[in-house]
Amino acid sequence: MKGLFNRIIEVNLNDRTHQIIEIADEVYENYLGGRGLGVKLFTDRVSPAVDPLSPDNKLVFTIGPVTGTSVPTSGRMSLVTKSPLTGTIFYSNTGGIFGFSMKRCGIDGIIIEGKSEKPCYIIIDGDKGLEIKDADELWGLDTEETYNKLKEIEGEKVRTLEIGPAGENQVLLASIMNDASRAFGRGGVGAVLGSKNLKAIAVINGKQKTEVDNPELLKNYAKSALDKIKALPVTRAALPLFGTAGVLHVTNSLGMLPIRNFTYGQHKKAPLIGGEAIRKEILVKTEACYGCTIRCGRLTEAGNMKGKGPEYETVWSLGANCEIFNLIKITQANYHCNRLGLDTISMGVTISCAMELQEKGLFPYKEVKFGNEDVLSELVIKTARKEGIGAELAEGSKRLAEKYGDAETAIQVKGMELPAYDPRGAMGHALGYATSNRGGCHLTGYMAAMEIFNAPKKIPRFTLGGKPDLLVLKQNQSAIEDSLVNCKFSGYALGFDYQARFVSAITGLDFNVTRLLEIGERIYNLERVFNIGAGFSNEDDKLPERFVSVPFKEGLSKDRVVPVNEMLMAYYKVRGWDENGVPKKEKLEELGLN
Repeated sequence: MKGLFNRIIEVNLNDRTHQIIEIADEVYENYLGGRGLGVKLFTDRVSPAVDPLSPDNKLVFTIGPVTGTSVPTSGRMSLVTKSPLTGTIFYSNTGGIFGFSMKRCGIDGIIIEGKSEKPCYIIIDGDKGLEIKDADELWGLDTEETYNKLKEIEGEKVRTLEIGPAGENQVLLASIMNDASRAFGRGGVGAVLGSKNLKAIAVINGKQKTEVDNPELLKNYAKSALDKIKALPVTRAALPLFGTAGVLHVTNSLGMLPIRNFTYGQHKKAPLIGGEAIRKEILVKTEACYGCTIRCGRLTEAGNMKGKGPEYETVWSLGANCEIFNLIKITQANYHCNRLGLDTISMGVTISCAMELQEKGLFPYKEVKFGNEDVLSELVIKTARKEGIGAELAEGSKRLAEKYGDAETAIQVKGMELPAYDPRGAMGHALGYATSNRGGCHLTGYMAAMEIFNAPKKIPRFTLGGKPDLLVLKQNQSAIEDSLVNCKFSGYALGFDYQARFVSAITGLDFNVTRLLEIGERIYNLERVFNIGAGFSNEDDKLPERFVSVPFKEGLSKDRVVPVNEMLMAYYKVRGWDENGVPKKEKLEELGLN
């Protein structure tokens, strides 16, 4: 099929062998690429009962049909594995240029299985093929040091995915970093790589071009899409000027910026750490992923440190949610997360969980208290190295709170910490948290786009009617965006009809909107079936108790709670699942998931 190479490299680290697997067109027609292809390949090969940190777990890295084409924001790639943090099937994606560089090597992805006897890294060379090399001199280095060392060894043009000490130590909050500055974040995916003694994956010398069925038509579609991206205020001005942290003033003004471990909904000091403050005080320059004109990335300098970010989620998780509003301290903690290989959302929420436990007299570390900015970077470093208190934080908020006898202090769904939108401020978004296949996640259905940012249209954020239907649509659409693979920011400006036009012009096949949404539904149901096999049920489709029964203490949404159960039965019905949240036989047959 045009747009792809129908080839995946499967690597067995047990004996350091690899082979090329040919993928049939039918698989792409049913799952596209990216997340969909990854979920298909993963569920065909891995038991739901697998221990995420065992050699039997696999990681599937994939690109999509739009990767490396003229489609705007087409620089992303996908990862599927089983999460050691949540125990669910897990999908993640990253931007930058690695995905494009890997596709230039003439492959659609790589499957990693087994465990190397000693530390190693994989190099995919477009000229020489794949080789597995010893990584003794890389083990123990942070992600920036690893990236620079690999450039010395393999050449300046090398692109890398690597783990830092957090991944090596199998911290459940560990990320896989991309060229040391972007991330496959969330879910502890870095711990899976560390459990295999795999320090890095590198690509270089890719020269193969992506074949497109109708280049002229795609060029016209891409130009039209770019015009729409440049016309929409959020993608033309807000994101380029202020980055993702520009969102903070919106959520704070609406009373749904979580403060003090999701106790309050807004704070007068919030502007001190928003996108405007970042631009004024620490911004060095902006940057973009491959094929993107939005340039939401921030290269910054804070004190005597330099790096990328912080993003909106980071200034919130390491800042506002810990009741810390010192931008320099937050940014430095963010740099440490990147270099050590830690997910900033889960790291910050786990710290705020510990702060609340300490406030309740349950946590013995007195210095871990709300507003103590001086302890922030120290906690990050100790977590990555599993030293002292860090060994406890390294397990994530759910396990931490359960250990100290107050499980409800952990703000998580299916074991994964919630991101920076208090669910009491948007009912559809709240339902999305509860039903996400990978645990607490804002991107799986991102109802906030409509409920908060009015994109592509405005809907009332506190109403319940129609929210399950819209969420199912958004979750299916999100699965497609992750499978093409495209950035969700472009979805602010572009209707789903553009995705259908892109993939049809690239492949030469008729991927209309209806067909794409069916593919998205197939992906979502296959993930659900895997999770059921892993022991999850409707009992796990729930929110922390404080959102269901405890209104905000202050803020514009102070009288709101989330009637999640009221929406859940309607959601199951729209999905074609039974009252226990299990996909019905006829639904699976309809989607070809017999």
